[in-house]
Amino acid sequence: MFNKITLIGHLGRDPELQVTPDGTPVTKFSLAVNRYSKASSGERKEETDWYNISAWRGLAETCEKYLHKGSKVYVEGRLVPRKYTDRNGIQQTSLDVTMTEMQMLDSKSASSSSAGYSAGSSDSGDPFLPDFPDE
Repeated sequence: MFNKITLIGHLGRDPELQVTPDGTPVTKFSLAVNRYSKASSGERKEETDWYNISAWRGLAETCEKYLHKGSKVYVEGRLVPRKYTDRNGIQQTSLDVTMTEMQMLDSKSASSSSAGYSAGSSDSGDPFLPDFPDE
């Protein structure tokens, strides 16, 4: 079986670091992912999907240290079903993402709290191209 999800989006809130009773760090945050479609009128329509993300151990500490509300990130992880009871007493299931890989995508100038980290060239806007020094 294969369970993998890849997302690029912006944090909807600052990461919250907690420590489990056995001392394992876990960080949780929400991620907004935009998608575009055409309305029946032909207009371009933007919709936002929200994901609950959790990171564990060293990745949790990295997220808490360098990410903040609005940070642009690339996330890889696995979908984890979570059952809960809503306000009306009805049992619901949500799909959360347990993060296994993360790449910060903010440019150096856009994120002062990421200590100058850049995952891509700010000139091209493509986070997957190497960051060559300016000449």
